[in-house]
Amino acid sequence: MNQWNDKVRQLFYSNYGDLPSLLDMKVDKHLVRALAQFWNTSYSCFTFRKIDLVPTVEEYMTLLRCPKI
Repeated sequence: MNQWNDKVRQLFYSNYGDLPSLLDMKVDKHLVRALAQFWNTSYSCFTFRKIDLVPTVEEYMTLLRCPKI
């Protein structure tokens, strides 16, 4: 996205919001692998033993080290 001019970048962000900022994130593969083991697809939450956990947006931002969104 560095090669885009300001007009194209603004158009893209107006259509897709903060989604493009995810493209620049460095992902911790070990963290994602660990979180995936506890993700409960039926309830869309993390399950640790018998405890269900649904992180807030702020907690997801902290886990993913994504301060932009």
